[in-house]
Parts: sequence; structure tokens; C-alpha cells
Amino acid sequence: MSGHSKWANIKNKKAKTDAAKGKIFTKLGRELAVAAKAGADPTTNSKLADVIAKAKAANMPNDNITRSIKKAAGELGNVNYEVKTYEGYGIGGSAVIVSTLTDNVNRTVGEVRHIFDKYGGNMGTTGSVSYMFENAGVVVIERTVELDEDTVMEMALDAGADDVITEDDAYEVRTAPSNFSAVRKYFEEKGITLLEADIMMIPNDKITLNDEQLISFNKMLDAFEDNDDVQNVYHNVELPEEEDND
Repeated sequence: MSGHSKWANIKNKKAKTDAAKGKIFTKLGRELAVAAKAGADPTTNSKLADVIAKAKAANMPNDNITRSIKKAAGELGNVNYEVKTYEGYGIGGSAVIVSTLTDNVNRTVGEVRHIFDKYGGNMGTTGSVSYMFENAGVVVIERTVELDEDTVMEMALDAGADDVITEDDAYEVRTAPSNFSAVRKYFEEKGITLLEADIMMIPNDKITLNDEQLISFNKMLDAFEDNDDVQNVYHNVELPEEEDND
């Protein structure tokens, strides 16, 4: 991963427009509600605890988090959401994985395919691009004077993490998905604020697109982000700092 473009300008990354924040909170709310259907207590529901950590890292207000969890027993009680993942190629041979949470698979697959086609790509079959990615737990911590590299590395090893990647202004702690909850909890209990906490698909290598291709690729990312069923999009494109969408 490119360290600089991924985590540079953290404040800018967090300072999204109100509309964008609203969209993000809506998607996180659905994820929280679905996780809470297996139990509304995060101390006994590790998946819910993980999603709460993800929501807090996105600056989602506690009131919103609480409301979303309560929805699990109410209006979402009879709605069956499914996790569906789609793979495909974007413009310039880029590899793209789209993770969705949907109550209507036929609608979602049609919309995802349409977005791929509209912006010069095509949807592939399961496994067509996922072999180019690694599934890993990622905990991102802001790099400060108090938190030097040696300290974070020592903490990460104590927590059971696999690796620490030092960026310009953040540390990216990586772990096996099975250890993610424990590693995330370890840092939280140390009182460390997490900038990001999630299990995600990380590309083994990145590709570079030309300026014209980048414009189309970013439009495709925006279209996926605007779709209510799409939760996350992973790709292997090197994005310039100011255009970094993932």
C-alpha cells in the first residue's frame, strides 16, 4: 500500500461534507442493526463490538449508534439482510471488490453490474479478482510524539498483531481476521483513539491509471458510494492524495 496517499491529511479525510457523513452513518447504522440481531450486548457479541469500533472511528455519534442497535429488535426484525460480495474489473484492468448488505439481491446485483458497465468495467465471477487481495484486520492509529514507532510495534506484538506499517502520519496495524477483535480491543483498552478499525481486502499490488482513466474510475467509486446497498469498495488503484476515496 502507498503509505503517503492512504493516510496523509487525516483531518481532511475526516472532514467530509454533511451529506457524505449522512450517507456513511446510514450505512454504518444498517451494519450495526444487522450485527445487533445476534445480540444487542457488545460484550457478548464480538461482531457488534467490531462494528461499534468502526462507527466510532468514523466519528458516528453515540446516539446514532444506540438508535441503530435498537432498530435490530424493531423495524429490522422482519427484514432479512444478506451480505453479498461482487468482484469485477474497472477501467484500465483495475481490480474491484464490492461488499454489499442487501434485502433484495436481484436489485443489488443489477445495480452493481450497471455501475461497472457504465464506467468502462465489467462484473466478473467469484474469485476473478479476489486472489489479488489479502483479507486482513486493520487498525489505524494516528502517529504522535507520544506514540513512537517502537512503542506501537511493541504494543502490536503484545496484542497479537502480525505487522505494523508506519505511514507519514499514522500507524497501520495489521492482523489476521481471526485476531482482529482482540487486537482492536487491546488498543481501545489502552485508551488509544482508532482512526479506522475494520476487516478489509488489501491489494497485494497497486496499479496506476492515466488522468482520463482516473476521472472515470473515481466516478465509478462515487456511484458505488451513493448506492445504499454498497457497504465497502476495495480496489488496487493508486489514487492521488486529494482523490483518495477508500
